[in-house]
Amino acid sequence: MPKRTRLTLWRPLVTAVVATLTAVFLTPAAAQAAPRESRPVYSYAHAVRESVWVDTGLDEDGDGHHDRVAADIVRPAEPARQGRKVPVIMDASPYYSCCGRGNESQRKTYDPQGHVVQMPLFYDNYFVPRGYAFVGVDLAGTNRSDGCVDVGGRSDVLSAKAVIDWLNGRAKGYTSRTGDTRARAGWSNGRTGMIGKSWDGTIANGVAATGVKGLRTIVPISAISSWYDYYFAQGAPLYEGGPDELADYVESAGARAHCAAVQRRLADGSPRSGDRTPLWTERDYVKDAAKVRASVFLVHGMQDLNVRTKNFGQWWDALARHGVERKIWLSQTGHVDPFDYRRGAWVDTLHRWFDHELLGYDNGIDREPAADIERGPDRWATSAAWPPHGTRATVLHPAAGSRAGVGTLGPRPAAGTETFTDDPRLSETDWAARLTASTPEKAGFLTTPLTRDLRLAGSARVTVTATPTTASAHLSAVLVDVGPDTIRDYADSAEGITTLTDRTCWGASTAGDSACYKETRAKTTAVDYTVVSRGWADLGHYASATEGVPLTPGRAYTMTLDLAATDHVVPAGHRLALIVAGTDKDLIDPPSTRPTLTLDLSRTTAKVPLVGGAAAFARAASGRAAAPAPAVLDGVRAPRAVRHVPAG
Repeated sequence: MPKRTRLTLWRPLVTAVVATLTAVFLTPAAAQAAPRESRPVYSYAHAVRESVWVDTGLDEDGDGHHDRVAADIVRPAEPARQGRKVPVIMDASPYYSCCGRGNESQRKTYDPQGHVVQMPLFYDNYFVPRGYAFVGVDLAGTNRSDGCVDVGGRSDVLSAKAVIDWLNGRAKGYTSRTGDTRARAGWSNGRTGMIGKSWDGTIANGVAATGVKGLRTIVPISAISSWYDYYFAQGAPLYEGGPDELADYVESAGARAHCAAVQRRLADGSPRSGDRTPLWTERDYVKDAAKVRASVFLVHGMQDLNVRTKNFGQWWDALARHGVERKIWLSQTGHVDPFDYRRGAWVDTLHRWFDHELLGYDNGIDREPAADIERGPDRWATSAAWPPHGTRATVLHPAAGSRAGVGTLGPRPAAGTETFTDDPRLSETDWAARLTASTPEKAGFLTTPLTRDLRLAGSARVTVTATPTTASAHLSAVLVDVGPDTIRDYADSAEGITTLTDRTCWGASTAGDSACYKETRAKTTAVDYTVVSRGWADLGHYASATEGVPLTPGRAYTMTLDLAATDHVVPAGHRLALIVAGTDKDLIDPPSTRPTLTLDLSRTTAKVPLVGGAAAFARAASGRAAAPAPAVLDGVRAPRAVRHVPAG
């Protein structure tokens, strides 16, 4: 039996054994009294607030001394006085001083003695009164920590892992940054859960992939699973700049003065060629999914164009292959925390998750549906498993239509060609808006209007055979739901939410740390189409992810594009469409040339994960209809050229 299967079965087995023993040895009244929920019985106002600097065993800043990372702690005072130990919820972040956390960009604040006064976000306010400690870790090279930021590499991950080792008595901690007085975590039972959005959640993924003992669960929100896939899509650059610029953005002034060599290594190891170098291999947590001991509660916005959804899809699939206990929430937002789009349900679910994973309470959350999916603004559905049982990769074939660039999409292979010319001034919104019209920059293919709902769940793949006219070419493949709808306005600056002025409170407050946060509501827009999933690639990487090559004009190349994971229902009456084009403006960078590409439709396919598989598609696309009349369709605004940082 594989190692992870044993672990996955072991937790329910322990729960069952405990329940059986409880029923046998306890009276009915005592059995009924078994706790199912932690209650706010401890004082937040009198909680212990302390700081510890943990030895990472590294010397990234080259000063001849081991780097120490700062861990600010808020924990209830009463359990230690009663001789009881508590579990830990931990958020390791590079943003506590430079940029802030959450929708209100909170930063840590300190009293004159250097103890934390305001801890960003609601976690400490809510969970400390319920018997948890909260630990906010400054990643190496940030805020009050030594070392250098290496953007998801060894220093980032091991600086957070070292704190878990300290909580379990395996690493040294000190009461100051430079002193010799030891600090010990005698108040901790060692059981730790990591949580965080974006870079913070990314570190949770990375630490889990080390297999560190004591890490019982992680809650990665909009998190990266492979840093290559944050910066590139199969050789195509997604952003200007690289990890060296990101390190400079978050490093403390002191680290910046000593970490030039680390930044040079980051720049040298991440060439803009899109080649997979050893630097990216080190920052790929997916390859180490077999080491993960912790359960995973994964949260992501399906329209996240910052940390794109390929990151959650490949991580989820790898964890599944190794039997890791998992739960997932998928929203229609962009890069947004669930606290800001489904607040009450989120706090309740997170509370129950930590109670189950860290306190061992049998509250039933492990027997509930594994997936919550937002179907429309504030309209949620559940699935027992994700992707749902019965989901099958279904091959669809594009075919030429009666107008150039406006073809059909169906189950039967087709012959013929379509031609388009890369126009880096245009994006997926321009292509989709003119999907039913002949335009020179894209080729579009549409199903007939569906007679039944059709659900996509998972990651699609589009295989393209294309002949370029130049020595370089970038490709985009986009799946589109064509039909009217009201959706979250993910292209707005707030990515699907509007922040209000009223506040609600989630936990206890002090004069220096309020538990009250501004409410939000869904920001919506009416559209004629919705982009469902996207994928991009550099055609020069057709044969190898490790090294791209110049193309030979006039030669046909075949390449498979990995599209982003999603879960979307195309309603009856709508059409499903595939667009193949070149540069997706502001979502990938253009190639060095402006090629015209000819698609060989007989060797171009879309493999789409459909619930019910080919039979479901046949039933839904059984109608007949003429080609849609040319029209300009309304959608969200075009993607904006912004400096992307994996933050809040």
